[in-house]
Amino acid sequence: MAHALDLARQALWLTSPNPRVGCVITAPDGTVLGQGHTQRAGGPHAEIVALREAAASGFDVRGATAWVTLEPCAHQGRTGPCCDALAAAGIGRVVSAMVDPNPQVAGQGLARLQAAGVQVHTLAPDDPLAVAARELNIGFFSRMERGRPWVRMKIAASIDGQTALANGQSQWITGPQARADGHAWRARACAILTGIGTVLEDDPQLTVRGLDVPRQPHLVVVDSRLELPLNARLLDTLGSGEHTRQIGIYTACSGQAEKRAALKARGVEVIDCPGPGEKVDLAALLRDLARREINELHVEAGFKLNGSLMREGLVDEWLLYMAPQWLGPGQGMAHLPALAQLGDALQLRFEAVERVGPDLRLLLRR
Repeated sequence: MAHALDLARQALWLTSPNPRVGCVITAPDGTVLGQGHTQRAGGPHAEIVALREAAASGFDVRGATAWVTLEPCAHQGRTGPCCDALAAAGIGRVVSAMVDPNPQVAGQGLARLQAAGVQVHTLAPDDPLAVAARELNIGFFSRMERGRPWVRMKIAASIDGQTALANGQSQWITGPQARADGHAWRARACAILTGIGTVLEDDPQLTVRGLDVPRQPHLVVVDSRLELPLNARLLDTLGSGEHTRQIGIYTACSGQAEKRAALKARGVEVIDCPGPGEKVDLAALLRDLARREINELHVEAGFKLNGSLMREGLVDEWLLYMAPQWLGPGQGMAHLPALAQLGDALQLRFEAVERVGPDLRLLLRR
């Protein structure tokens, strides 16, 4: 199972919106007959890749054990049910790290295997391998169980919590190693979210750079008044086809037909999502992204949008890069209201603390 997890990690940047799954098929003496991980959406799942590898090597998998990091699927989606393929191949036992949270599966894959005479076993939820398998697919579980993506907020700041000087200058507070690490975290996300303030101030592309990635995360812009310039550099990152980048603009502005038509002509989708105060309804935005199969949402925004997401309790995880320098007065991490009591503070816990070059990377959760 540990080897199957290593295979699943190889699919970290690949499978969106499908979960990252690994499969190892072993003979009774432990010999590996076939192995693989899930491919791009529409391609074969991990179990099929492993079965094909075994067949190509001339191995007989009848009576063998399939170790899978997620319950084999039981529904017809972009591909056929993996549980049926395993049973048809004569697999004798299936060990799964977790039950699939997808309502279309949710135990049905294991039940169908059992009905076909296959022995099935699922790890306990607190088994370290099961925990690791869930962490690898934390966004998929969030979308299936909560109806919203897993929201990870990335911030690069000085040791005194400033993300930019008072004049807005921010390039570069952290070092090149931290920036490269940040691109790796971008790559695992289904989509990157930013605000119109960041677009107008920095004119970013918000793409994954410096890494050989099979896809670019989609881009989501919170733009209440539909102010996005038609010459914004992020519009040059669009592509076409099933696996290329899509850009969605969420707005609370009901007019501007000409601007909407121009954006549509560029391949941008404008989504009306009005909330109180003529602002975008952020909770509704997340629900809509879940319907669009966004598992992990990577936030790179300014202190205003950061504060709005935090005030509404919509952030699950913080990815903070702290540089060993003092900036003094500048722009903070998030615009939050003043507290009257320390007990009212948002309580977080450290998940991981690591050195990345000269900087610190802090991973925190609620």
